Amino acid sequence: MPTFRMRDGTGSFRLKHVVEDTDRHGNVRVYLRKPGQPKIRLKSQPGTQEFLDEYRRALHDAQEKPQAPALDRRGNKGTFKWLCEQYFASAEFKRLAPRTQYVRRRILDGVCEKNGKNPYALLEARHVRKMRDDRADTPEAANGVVKALRQIFNFAVEYEFADRNPARDVPYIRSASEGFHSWTMEEVAQFEQHHALGSKARLALALLLYTGQRRSDVVRLGPQHIKDGWLTLTQQKNRSRKPVTLSIPVLPELDAVIDATPTGNLAFLMTAFGKPFTSNGFGNWFRKQCDAAGLKHCSAHGLRKAGAALAAENGATERQLMAIFGWSTMKEASRYTRAARQKVLAASGMKHLSRDQG
Repeated sequence: MPTFRMRDGTGSFRLKHVVEDTDRHGNVRVYLRKPGQPKIRLKSQPGTQEFLDEYRRALHDAQEKPQAPALDRRGNKGTFKWLCEQYFASAEFKRLAPRTQYVRRRILDGVCEKNGKNPYALLEARHVRKMRDDRADTPEAANGVVKALRQIFNFAVEYEFADRNPARDVPYIRSASEGFHSWTMEEVAQFEQHHALGSKARLALALLLYTGQRRSDVVRLGPQHIKDGWLTLTQQKNRSRKPVTLSIPVLPELDAVIDATPTGNLAFLMTAFGKPFTSNGFGNWFRKQCDAAGLKHCSAHGLRKAGAALAAENGATERQLMAIFGWSTMKEASRYTRAARQKVLAASGMKHLSRDQG
């Protein structure tokens, strides 16, 4: 416990729970450190009345808000919790995007709450199906558990912690939902009628619709991404593992909206505080712009789907859709080209259903 001398010469004093630490540069720093709680740095000059007042406030805060004990994440070797620890420390996990790491860790921590002490070697496909079916009311959450277990056991097999993957053959739950609503061109026109050319909302719509990119990419787009009429970007999804870099021409419709709208220097879309949006922040903000236009069922992601449908109906091939939207397989592209072909064939074939055939 260090001794401090009052600056006004009235004496010296010692304070309970106060310690001094010297950093690697030789600077002495003063902290309040109560057992079992994090240190609180005292920044005022020792020996002053301000220092004593800061000490009393810190002591009061430490008494009013005791630190909750840290969760014990350690698991005995051979348990599912132990396997999760190995996975979280692996290069495989660290290569994932931060958002993916966060989501996967939450899912596996949830599994650990019930099964963390159990031997992972005894996990069978029937156990995985049970975990999936317990969440059947929320198919996305149910499928998230299956996917997370597939990935952690892929890791376990590769690193020879296990000789099989019990989640590999457990299928995902098929959802009756088609996901985000795909905008119609009438809904696009309604949005444009409400949000005038030159507004931030109108620019956001144009960036989403005329680039075909996800909101996580749109919030990063700025003047630096455009050169000689081409927009070049590396998509955020799978950026850490399998980065996809695209170059797409800037359509005249988008160019006109950008020219008519005040934008930021590093990002076209800026918050009210003059900073680029986060992906989630932009999604919430754009949701409000849709509501204001009377389009409560529309969203940012639905514009990506609308763009793909529009391109397919205008004759884009699967390969062309893959080049625009950054898809690595034809599975997603074929959904839109099949729908477009059905519409074209129906338009040319409906005449055969008419009773007036002569």
